[in-house]
Amino acid sequence: MFSLESFYQDYETETNEVVVKDRKFQILLPKSLTGFINTHDVFHEFPLWAKIWRASWVLADYLAAIPVAAKKKFLEFGAGVGLVSIVAASFGHRITMSEYNYDALQFARANAHINDCPGLPVVELNWNRPQLPGRFDYIVASEVIYKKEDCRPLMKLLKAALKPDGEVILAGEMRKSSMDFYTEFESSFNIKVQKKILRSADEEISIYLFRMALKGNRPRY
Repeated sequence: MFSLESFYQDYETETNEVVVKDRKFQILLPKSLTGFINTHDVFHEFPLWAKIWRASWVLADYLAAIPVAAKKKFLEFGAGVGLVSIVAASFGHRITMSEYNYDALQFARANAHINDCPGLPVVELNWNRPQLPGRFDYIVASEVIYKKEDCRPLMKLLKAALKPDGEVILAGEMRKSSMDFYTEFESSFNIKVQKKILRSADEEISIYLFRMALKGNRPRY
């Protein structure tokens, strides 16, 4: 059973505040990545989960704005530190958060606790050998498209976990790997794309929301 006290004994953390629809969320992150990196192979399983991605903020904001339907179930995969699921749950959605990395799961559980979502389901999910807790009306994720070898297991996961009339909502920056991924998915899914632009004094970032429904169905929103 997860213990917040044990978590603070095991990890050094820092806190980031994120505001979504005028609500404030406190998100714990590792104070340093050093303990999570394999120094003999820096790029093998690099801890990409250990930050708040811009796409996660955009996806969280999007889910906070859509109407709540009490019977609809959401699944987030590749949840990282948990921002998206915590925001969705706080705005009334029934969501299950999933990750594969052990440390990410611990941070996700800790963040659920400190943001008053202790009952938010947090489960381990391996894309290659998924043990799914049922089927879902919505499957959501942010910044999960990086490696070509993930495409086939991800396709199988989505088809296995999504209800026939369900919808997949993926958020991320546009890269060649993601373009190749969505091109391959067009054979099975109808895809609708929305672009969100994040501006600051120094830069402008485009985040894309891909809403995907199995052929024969349309995205709801």
